[in-house]
Amino acid sequence: MTTPANTGEEPARRVPEHIHRRRWAILTVLMFSVLVVVLDNSILNVAMKTIASPEPTGLGATQSQLEWAINSYTLVFAGLLFTAGLLGDRVGRKKVLIGGMVVFGLGSVLAAFSGSPTELIVFRAVMGLGAAFVMPATLAILVNVFERDEQAKAIGIWVAAVGLAIAIGPITGGLLLEHFWWGSVFFVNVPVVLVAVVAMAILVPDSRDPAPGRLDPVGVTLSVIGLVLVVYGIIEGGQLADFTDPEVLATIGAGLLVLTGFVFHQKRSDHPSIDVGYFRNPAFSAAIAAIALVFFALLGVTFFMIFYTQSVRGYSALQSGLLLLPVAAAQLIFAPRARLVVDRFGARAACTAGMLMVAATFFGFLTLDRDSPIWVLEVLFFIQGCGMAHIMPPVTVAVMQALPRDKAGSGSALNNTFRQVGGAMGVAVLGSVLSTAYRGGIDDELARTPGLSDAQRHTAGESVEATLTVAERMGPAGRRLAASAEDAFIHAMHITSIGAGAVALVGALVVGCFLPGREATAGPAPAGTRPGPREAAGKAQR
Repeated sequence: MTTPANTGEEPARRVPEHIHRRRWAILTVLMFSVLVVVLDNSILNVAMKTIASPEPTGLGATQSQLEWAINSYTLVFAGLLFTAGLLGDRVGRKKVLIGGMVVFGLGSVLAAFSGSPTELIVFRAVMGLGAAFVMPATLAILVNVFERDEQAKAIGIWVAAVGLAIAIGPITGGLLLEHFWWGSVFFVNVPVVLVAVVAMAILVPDSRDPAPGRLDPVGVTLSVIGLVLVVYGIIEGGQLADFTDPEVLATIGAGLLVLTGFVFHQKRSDHPSIDVGYFRNPAFSAAIAAIALVFFALLGVTFFMIFYTQSVRGYSALQSGLLLLPVAAAQLIFAPRARLVVDRFGARAACTAGMLMVAATFFGFLTLDRDSPIWVLEVLFFIQGCGMAHIMPPVTVAVMQALPRDKAGSGSALNNTFRQVGGAMGVAVLGSVLSTAYRGGIDDELARTPGLSDAQRHTAGESVEATLTVAERMGPAGRRLAASAEDAFIHAMHITSIGAGAVALVGALVVGCFLPGREATAGPAPAGTRPGPREAAGKAQR
């Protein structure tokens, strides 16, 4: 909304007064839903080593099963996000939000009492189903309870909640694992869900698209099938450590073909699910690409960093969680203030600098070895969080304000879909690089280790944790194997970090070329106009 110049008048409000008065309380409630969804993944990262332990301590999950425990959630989440956003626009975002929280809570209970890695993978998929309906609704409700001039600040706080979850999750997970069984890391979601659902029922207003038009079942079906096939193919490629496998190529190719059909259908339909014309705007497309690229690099690196701190450096789950505090602290400090940087320097400069900072931290991981001072890792984490804090709020604002309020669910779904697909690709692709490099570095040592069958050597070469388990069973004779495993993992970690840094540099190039500069904030939009994606990334930050 634009404010009348030099008249002293208050800007006309589109948000009803009774909702406007409680907007910050509503934002607090929405942050609960973000916290529980993001917290779950950050808790799982810390718990992976415990879940990989033999029963009764854990489930004896292999590295591939651990990746599926992460990616079954991501697969369902990413595949249904777009559909969930459309459903919220049509039937009401509050209903969809509360329904998603209930399903997420039920999935958490089932996951906590899983009796096998397979059950855990299935119940994590149930949690992903609930989360898919939660995330689009939170941003959609946010842009419908805040006026445009406050949306950038509110979105900055919403992004900071993600940083808070990054801190709370590992620390909470570490505390729970020290005192309770591994399933407690999922069961802890239940009280948070109960409190959030009650608060939502009381405080959060419902909203929907008043003129949703006819349903687009063909478009919805194509989007779900296409996204599921692409993400599944990416995950399978990571599991096989071979993206040239015919099954992987066929699955990804089929998914891309279906998504191409989806785009073609949307362009020809008189009632499309999403106006693909928005992607013709370079700033809008750059914002979407930035989201995907930064999460590709970040989640891929996070996956192996927990094994570095726990398996190589010997820190406990709680200590590993505490080591992630600088990432969260930086986001909490800087994300709500990112709009001020955009006001002064423009979205292009802020996001490019943020991407370069993230890339620098990935290359900084090359300095880490078995005996590096831990403060080096903490400094790198803080810089990484600072970079993220100057990327996510501006690009999220650009995406959300590119669409009318009535289509906010679709905009939020686009934002989260590309984030989840990017993250799944990061875990799969960079996880594949890590696994391949690690096996290449440890195979010779395993071949020289007496008493191991070919099958045992293959299993021991799957991950550093698997190799260390074999070395521990060998007693003093396994010390050489353990040292070789740690060296091989660090070498693989360095190679993966280079890949992540390269991806972040590509992201910096994209936002540097296509996001709006400072000139986009130079003056107010004409009265009565709705800023497009280019203005949204800059002027709307005011």
